[in-house]
Amino acid sequence: MKLTVLGAGAWGTALAANWAPTHTVTLWGRNGAELDAMRRSGVNARYLPDCPLPAALVFETDFDTAVGQADLLVISVPSHGMRATLDALSKRSTLPPLVWVCKGFEQGTGRLPHQLIEDIVPQVASGVLSGPSFALEVARGCPTALTLASRNASWAQRQAEALSGPRLRIYAHDDVIGVEIGGALKNVMAIAAGICDGLALGHNARAALVTRGLAEMTRLGVRLGGHAETFMGLSGLGDLILTTTGDLSRNRRVGLALARGRSLDATLAELGHVAEGVTTTREVDALAERLGVDMPITRAVRRILDGELPAPQAVDALLNRDIRSEF
Repeated sequence: MKLTVLGAGAWGTALAANWAPTHTVTLWGRNGAELDAMRRSGVNARYLPDCPLPAALVFETDFDTAVGQADLLVISVPSHGMRATLDALSKRSTLPPLVWVCKGFEQGTGRLPHQLIEDIVPQVASGVLSGPSFALEVARGCPTALTLASRNASWAQRQAEALSGPRLRIYAHDDVIGVEIGGALKNVMAIAAGICDGLALGHNARAALVTRGLAEMTRLGVRLGGHAETFMGLSGLGDLILTTTGDLSRNRRVGLALARGRSLDATLAELGHVAEGVTTTREVDALAERLGVDMPITRAVRRILDGELPAPQAVDALLNRDIRSEF
């Protein structure tokens, strides 16, 4: 199959490298100089400097050329770049099916990727690929399992089979909303977990936070039309465990820095990567308020990010909420 990955960041590069041995894979990026450097050096020096790229991987700087030769498009841009990418795709007379891998809400509108697709390129077969996955480990060929969800279950099954490989196992699903919500909200909980660990609150506290965080994710996901069982799977609990405990999690590192007194601006500047959880926290907090969904952890993280409440006080506020039934 001819695959084109749109977005040459860490995740796009890792997926392209993983698929290149078995498919014809083209990697497109906005920065022509960086793409040329990757072609010459055989590595993505900015994001994955220690991961050699397969010789078969094709690099393309022309957007139309990259899209025109694909049987399947994989959109691997951050959430804030999704609309612009879809707008560019909508100008073409024909499009191949597409898969998106970003995890978040559009800033300002609170729209999920599938809603943007319905608005801009509704005629295209599509699905979301998500689950517990650090780009570095995928690029190194570490065993990884993901979920590919589409409203067309048979299409999801075919794509999952085609994109799976010796070290990348992909399961098919039909709950697009649930998979999207799981992938987005685990980043909020990763910031919370980083704050918890940065304040040295202990393993008990982190376990409680992760468990109650999963309850928040499920409440919002079901309210938006997702399936409760989806949050027990790879794109829910699996991704939540990874990002709240793994040191490679960018969002967890944001929480750690905030707990240690670093400003948000300084933290994001030092990170050098997109931390989707920052924008997602604000969008989800506003959405939960509109829908009347109880999400106290998300609200606490938002208040910390916005400088409304120091982290220790936010923890105290959570612990002193009224006692209620667990479920």
